[in-house]
Amino acid sequence: MPANKPYVVGLTGGIGCGKSEAASFLERLGAAHLDADAVSRTLTAAPGSAPSPLTGAALPEIRRVFGDGVFREDGSLDRRALASVVFSDPAARRTLEGILHPLVQRAMLEGMDAARRAGAKVVILDVPLLFETGMDALCDETWTLVAGRETQIARVAARDGLPREAVEARIDSQLSSEARAARATRAISTERPVEKTRAELQQLYQAALKRAGE
Repeated sequence: MPANKPYVVGLTGGIGCGKSEAASFLERLGAAHLDADAVSRTLTAAPGSAPSPLTGAALPEIRRVFGDGVFREDGSLDRRALASVVFSDPAARRTLEGILHPLVQRAMLEGMDAARRAGAKVVILDVPLLFETGMDALCDETWTLVAGRETQIARVAARDGLPREAVEARIDSQLSSEARAARATRAISTERPVEKTRAELQQLYQAALKRAGE
């Protein structure tokens, strides 16, 4: 199998900015897609619920630190209960991140190695906290999806059925769109028809493919 290192694009964006849709589109174009959120969900899934050695790996430490109150009677994680704790307490959020992020990063590194062995030319490293965790250092370039605050609030409220205050707390817990845009190689607006955003993503992907072959 080809051993050349793939071209790695870090993809990020705040909640409600359209990152997941962008990542899915890039995957359809042919990119290898490594999803930090999916890894995190596996780490906090009920043991045995998914065929992965990562399944539930973070649960013992989460229970030790946050207690039984963030778990259901069947032993599964009560994600809403945990979210209500960490999005109202920055120290609690940092503690949870300290549990999850090393495990997520290890899994992403393993995924990058698997993509290299499979001969992938472009890998999309899909990480909401790309800059906060320092995982941008693994990337050849970084793209961030951006949208206005009111757009973010409306999208997340409609998607998750959360009140405005809860959505704002989640937005405020993350790096701002402006700060991401200042650090990213490219900021991509989703405040326009989806066809225009996809056209820009396709152009950027083709340029990444070209760089991968250099």
